[in-house]
Amino acid sequence: MDNLAHSLAGAALAEAGLKHKTGLGMATLIIAANLPDIDVLGLLIGENLAWRRGWTHGPLAMLVLPPLLVGAMILFDRWQARRGTRPTGRLPIHAGWLLGLAYIGWLSHPALDFLNTYGIRLLMPLSDQWFYGDTLFIIDIWLWLALGLGVFWSRRRQKQAQPNAYQPARISLALSMAYIGAMGASSVIAEDMTRATADAAGRGPVTDVVASPVPLNPFRRDVVFVANDSYGLGVVTWLPTPQVTLEKMAVPTQMDNPLVAKARASKEVADFLYWARLPYARFEQTPQGQRVVLTDARYSIGAVRNPFLISVTLPDDMAAHQGKGPSQRP
Repeated sequence: MDNLAHSLAGAALAEAGLKHKTGLGMATLIIAANLPDIDVLGLLIGENLAWRRGWTHGPLAMLVLPPLLVGAMILFDRWQARRGTRPTGRLPIHAGWLLGLAYIGWLSHPALDFLNTYGIRLLMPLSDQWFYGDTLFIIDIWLWLALGLGVFWSRRRQKQAQPNAYQPARISLALSMAYIGAMGASSVIAEDMTRATADAAGRGPVTDVVASPVPLNPFRRDVVFVANDSYGLGVVTWLPTPQVTLEKMAVPTQMDNPLVAKARASKEVADFLYWARLPYARFEQTPQGQRVVLTDARYSIGAVRNPFLISVTLPDDMAAHQGKGPSQRP
């Protein structure tokens, strides 16, 4: 998920009562909830997709990063105390609770990241398998709203010295979990409906279905189903009645074209295909040679069209023995 969602999750957990367990409880929960995304530093050395949602989201990072954060928070508290700038209202530091909050915040991050179609390697470095929840769009305004209102009302109650100030945050966490559960169930049902509809229409046999949530509208899924080395496309809507609409076109994957194998010699292409879940290729003749364009159906078809696309141009002498001519652009 986006970092606002992660931050709001950490803040809601804090306002639900956890921030009162130790000094710097709120800060620890919010920082820990974002900590796995330090892998974004890979951009500084030219890494991106092959690094994202891997090592820093797995069990090794779980053992290392929260204790490091706790050490940093304790040092910060002591540094402020030495300078005389430590807030007088801050609770004493309790190292045990601080470590517990660091783990709670950290665990909330992969739990949320699992929920979308982007994928997460939960077991890195023990396994590089990708896991997908297919439950929420990567930016979910309804999750923002639920968690944000809970944090706002809890803080407001606390400032007004009202009883049960933590209650709105707890309610927001419960509502968020119910919303996530409903969205996950609807994706599973959408996948089953798509499989049955495609098979009944003679578009099968369907070997896989991905139901992708879309921005803003929780009652729609863009679906991609895999059948006969091509991707079938469709939309599942829940209102006014549940309905599956399949598009007539099919997008050939073309991943068995020898040009794709040649393109893998590029690190950028290899990294992209390592990340891609529903990759497909198209080919263009340019003055410089054959251009191989690769993208992922999750983010190039339907309501969501993001720039997850990579291309490489192969000189004609490399492409001369491709074994089959370039295919039509879908």
